[in-house]
Amino acid sequence: MKFTKMHGAGNDYIYFNCLAEEIRNTITNPEALSIRLSDRHFSIGGDGIVLICPSNVADVKMRMFNADGSEGKMCGNAIRCVAKYVYDRGIVPKDLIDVETLSGIKGIQVLTENDMGDRKVKLAKVDMGKASGLAPGETTIAEGQNRMLKCYPLMVENEMWEITTVSMGNPHCVVFVPEVAGLDLKRIGPGFEKHHVFPQQINTEFVKVLDSSTLEMRVWERGSGETLACGTGACAAVAASILNGYCQKDTDITVRLLGGELTIRVTDETVFMIGNAVETFCGEIDVD
Repeated sequence: MKFTKMHGAGNDYIYFNCLAEEIRNTITNPEALSIRLSDRHFSIGGDGIVLICPSNVADVKMRMFNADGSEGKMCGNAIRCVAKYVYDRGIVPKDLIDVETLSGIKGIQVLTENDMGDRKVKLAKVDMGKASGLAPGETTIAEGQNRMLKCYPLMVENEMWEITTVSMGNPHCVVFVPEVAGLDLKRIGPGFEKHHVFPQQINTEFVKVLDSSTLEMRVWERGSGETLACGTGACAAVAASILNGYCQKDTDITVRLLGGELTIRVTDETVFMIGNAVETFCGEIDVD
């Protein structure tokens, strides 16, 4: 099977073009394949795999699997790379691309630059949908169901934290901290991810507010551990910052992550995200 390695702000996945039926049918166990291929020591390495599939309701469909084999509903960094893949190869030759995900259809505007005479996607703007509260099945906190919950005290690893819960099609828990650099995420991250109040587990963003238009963030993603960036997490962090009075709506907010920067704008109707999409290399691998 041919694959393409791509990343958005360092959030890297292994992409398979499954638009052809014979290729799509070859990947019979994407969960196990993601676990095997994501290993950075004994395989390609990545935060998971992404299957680019046909869709009956959009231009293409994205299925993404985390490094532990679990299927994710949405990934803001991966979806920009899907748009770049299908645009650069002429599969979907238009500037506005609709991608079906488990959390709905997302619209991506590709922003191109000339590269050796060819127009290639460098950045992409994604309509991420509206930030909301967690669904009842995503949390057992009654007052946190269906509405964003702020300043809720949660005991994790024998320490009390104040959390803000946000859904961006997948569940997020945002924690505002004075510093992010010194946090031992390998120790505290799993405590949030697998906390009993989040039955489906949770993505956790640790955020330092630098000023009213700049955030610094590290993220612990469910199923993958700490990653260099998380698009839905950056959107959740900005939504939580607005809810807590640190930032304002209808303003471009820069989120600085380990892998680069994302620009987020929250409106009354939706959340927009702008970030890069980078193809690093291609190859072939035995998927049996």
